[in-house]
Amino acid sequence: MTTRTPSDVDMLEASEFQEVENEEILNGIIEPLDTLKVKEALEACKILVIGAGGLGCEILKNLALTGFKQIHIIDMDTIDLSNLNRQFLFRKRDIGKPKAIVAANFVMSRVPGVQVVPHFEKIQDKDDEYYKQFQLIICGLDSVEARRWINAKVLEMMDEDDMENTWKPLIDGGTEGFKGQARIILPTVTSCYECSLDMLNKPTTYPICTIANTPRLPEHCIEWASVLEWPRIWGTKKYDTDNPEDINWLYQHALERANEFNITGVTYSLTQGVVKNIIPAIASTNAVIAASCCNEAYKLATCVASHLNNYMMYTGDAGVYTYTFEHQKKPECPVCGNESKTAEVDKEMIVNQLIEYLAERSDTQLKKPSLRTATKSIYMQAPKVLNQATLGNLEKPLSDFVNDGEYITVTDAALPVSLQLKIKWKNA
Repeated sequence: MTTRTPSDVDMLEASEFQEVENEEILNGIIEPLDTLKVKEALEACKILVIGAGGLGCEILKNLALTGFKQIHIIDMDTIDLSNLNRQFLFRKRDIGKPKAIVAANFVMSRVPGVQVVPHFEKIQDKDDEYYKQFQLIICGLDSVEARRWINAKVLEMMDEDDMENTWKPLIDGGTEGFKGQARIILPTVTSCYECSLDMLNKPTTYPICTIANTPRLPEHCIEWASVLEWPRIWGTKKYDTDNPEDINWLYQHALERANEFNITGVTYSLTQGVVKNIIPAIASTNAVIAASCCNEAYKLATCVASHLNNYMMYTGDAGVYTYTFEHQKKPECPVCGNESKTAEVDKEMIVNQLIEYLAERSDTQLKKPSLRTATKSIYMQAPKVLNQATLGNLEKPLSDFVNDGEYITVTDAALPVSLQLKIKWKNA
């Protein structure tokens, strides 16, 4: 087989190049791609798509049209009116129906021969045996927690003595406005999702004192209406972010607050965005990222080309610009690494401050951690009896429970595996 350089290609017109290539194929110099083997590989590959939203619709369509025949789709959401501008597998008549079921039926009605099995449930509801049936998994999620869970599950169920059935490449796509990313996670080979957690932007939060006393931004007024004024008026009743009446109530009260402090910019759409934590979604960005994810699935399933190594970033607000780099594994990653994390803290730190520290720390981003040593429980979120028994420890110094260099085992709903945290006193 010969290899032609780019300069050689540039010297030929397109038609001439095709004639030369056809002649070389006939003469046996270039081996033609065995389309029958590619077709067989695609049809034999069983693939799982997680998420049937903006990305998931594109991914599902691309996979079916590429030639994959065995596809499962899992999503826990139902269709909302706001989805219809970019989630093109849905229609107005589908509002209120499960996304996974409607998407699967639509694709099967348009692409003969493809079998799409829908699941209207959470990914956490499925066991290891369910995930082991797939050769590839593609994520089109908008949830960090769900990504962390499936990433840990893929690594957790891998058995070195049964790699053929337990080693599952994970392709992950994500978008935010004009930007997006596609990456490949090969368990134990490449970095995993947890390794790159510190690359994520932390959610925007506002100090409660600013919200209550000195608002300066329209977002402060909306947060005041939703965090302080709603519970004052309605008590324990929670507002429904999909209910226009509830959103309008928040908007009107936020607007009154803004007028009181001469703040402009409070609108109904901004109110929706703040209380629903809406991330801007653009159909064309979804298409670019979904295409990249499906190209990688095609390459992994057929071996016709080298796969992405291993992280591609798309920056649409700077033009059609992409950058690919190899994201390195972290030895201290709690999911794929074998080293513990270290927390260098003041000896006077109390337990509650350590919990806040773990929530703020970019490479952990925990929400409700439970803490224990090898011999005692420091603070437990659940069950209720342990929570009550350890609640008083929150205001105690951390040094009452651990010494310099000792380890705390941290568990959290956001972290599918336990984290070993080595405590080191500052200036010890």
